[in-house]
Amino acid sequence: MSENSNKNMSEEDGMAIYEEIVNNVDTCKDRLDQLIFDLKKADVSGQFLCSTARFLVAVDRETFEEFLPALIESAIEKDRERRYIGHLLEAIWGADYKECAEELREKDDLFRKVYKRVYATGTFD
Repeated sequence: MSENSNKNMSEEDGMAIYEEIVNNVDTCKDRLDQLIFDLKKADVSGQFLCSTARFLVAVDRETFEEFLPALIESAIEKDRERRYIGHLLEAIWGADYKECAEELREKDDLFRKVYKRVYATGTFD
């Protein structure tokens, strides 16, 4: 998708972009910035952004680490009802993220942002 086609993107476009990433994960790294840009335009709820972040971490976190901030920060913005971002905590930071929350809060800005959004009345500033 080109930058000019972003004005009229829909949720169906978001699904198509997500599927493009999933189906071509081994060959799309050089296009991932553009695909994520397009996904941010199409995904109104944060669902595909979260799913893409979770998928890329499951495939190879180290390879796709550079793309996670754009996905996660956009998901935080779009998932106002917190239906999807909560799943990022365990998928990205592990099943024991609660036990490591203080350490993660100090060293990982993305973790801090997601945790604060999910647990809005929690102990974090």
